[in-house]
Amino acid sequence: MTNDMANDVVLSVRKLSVEFKTDDGVVHAVDDLSFDLARSETLAVVGESGSGKTVTSLAIMRLLDSPPARIVAGSVRFQQRDLLRASFNDMRQLRGSSLAMVFQDPMSSLNPAFTVGDQLAEAYRLHHHRDRRAARRRALEMLDLVEMPAAAQRLGNYPHELSGGMRQRVMLAMALICEPDLLIADEPTTALDVTVQAQILDLLRTLQAELDLAVVFVTHDLGVVADLCDRVAVMYAGQIVEQATAHELFTHPRHPYTEGLLRAMPQASQERTDALYVIDGTVPTAAAMPTGCRFHPRCEYSVAACIDVAVDLRETASGVTRCLRSDELTLGEPR
Repeated sequence: MTNDMANDVVLSVRKLSVEFKTDDGVVHAVDDLSFDLARSETLAVVGESGSGKTVTSLAIMRLLDSPPARIVAGSVRFQQRDLLRASFNDMRQLRGSSLAMVFQDPMSSLNPAFTVGDQLAEAYRLHHHRDRRAARRRALEMLDLVEMPAAAQRLGNYPHELSGGMRQRVMLAMALICEPDLLIADEPTTALDVTVQAQILDLLRTLQAELDLAVVFVTHDLGVVADLCDRVAVMYAGQIVEQATAHELFTHPRHPYTEGLLRAMPQASQERTDALYVIDGTVPTAAAMPTGCRFHPRCEYSVAACIDVAVDLRETASGVTRCLRSDELTLGEPR
């Protein structure tokens, strides 16, 4: 990484590991995870449910309940500051002002007892110490920015009076009201229909360009990734198994799990009667990880060495992969 690139890095995660203490013992939810994110860049974190995507996001924001969660190793540097060493009060100041997060279910994130305007204004006043009138003006500006229909009227609405798409726009407005440098979006379109999902994605793309945001976009939808993201980190069983630019990942996957995710995407050329491809098996639980490569029980390319040897990330022409056979396999070819 050149000095210019290093100076442009907003978020640098190195060897992050997270474990949970449970009744059945200690389980490792995230293992040795590393990535960088530059200003104005969008990094997708993709994988099936249980792969560790949301735990990673909450660990970066220091929002994991401890106990039972514990960050046991690694560093999370935001603009050269290690968030894992920051005090509780420092993190409260950073969250909302410099760091922001949008969750997948806005109804559980918004307070049903307060109007949209009050909740937006509170977030602004907390970090900028402005009076109620100034905070109200800022709340209206943000609702206009996220293209909320009849924005002035919505200030007086309660969350239950809004549609799912409107609530997600409120969450975006609340996350961006203090103009943060980093936004983590944890499956923000999962609960929305396809039309509204497209609107929110278009809006996020526009806001990123206007505000010069660095974005971590957590999703299981590779269609969204192709449309929105610059780079992709594929997670499986708590580990990153591949990382590359979006173009390289879609055209030349280097890990069998990535190939499986791509094959499982519906294709425009498919007949309605064609069955969708399904990766056999399920993601292992954090309490019962396989030996060797964690994907080997589901992998059609596995050999004996995959079962016996723990696999580290290795460099490829387009990024990194966690596959022993990446040099000899030709993945992503039509079948």
